[in-house]
Amino acid sequence: MDAVVVRRFAELDAATLYTLLRLRVAVFVVEQECPYQELDGRDTDPETRHLWIARDGGVAAYLRLLSDREGGYRIGRVCSASDARGEGLADRLMREAVRLTGPAPVRLEAQSYALGFYSRYGFLPDGPEYLEDGIPHTPMLRP
Repeated sequence: MDAVVVRRFAELDAATLYTLLRLRVAVFVVEQECPYQELDGRDTDPETRHLWIARDGGVAAYLRLLSDREGGYRIGRVCSASDARGEGLADRLMREAVRLTGPAPVRLEAQSYALGFYSRYGFLPDGPEYLEDGIPHTPMLRP
């Protein structure tokens, strides 16, 4: 079984950072056809943790864990490579992220089709659905 890797930005070498960002762009910008500023400045924050599962010199799944400006944490950029979907990799990353956050509140902006997935980790809708880049999203909170 491939291990979940957890690193802060300062612990990432250039090749690893490239593979992480390449997956994020492949999923969120190219596949979902959402041209937006993927590099938002939060990746380099000293408190941000990058979680991923590496495979065959690439990245099979990824998420990032941020300090939330409202207190607690925020999970984002949850994605899996197209050829790794259905293997439970995002589940493993979410379980590790929840473990790392402990009892603190955690927020995320879920693509609405994935509400059931995030509810498995104690997340509840925390506001009305909205459109972002043409995709329905719902704010969620794990109190």
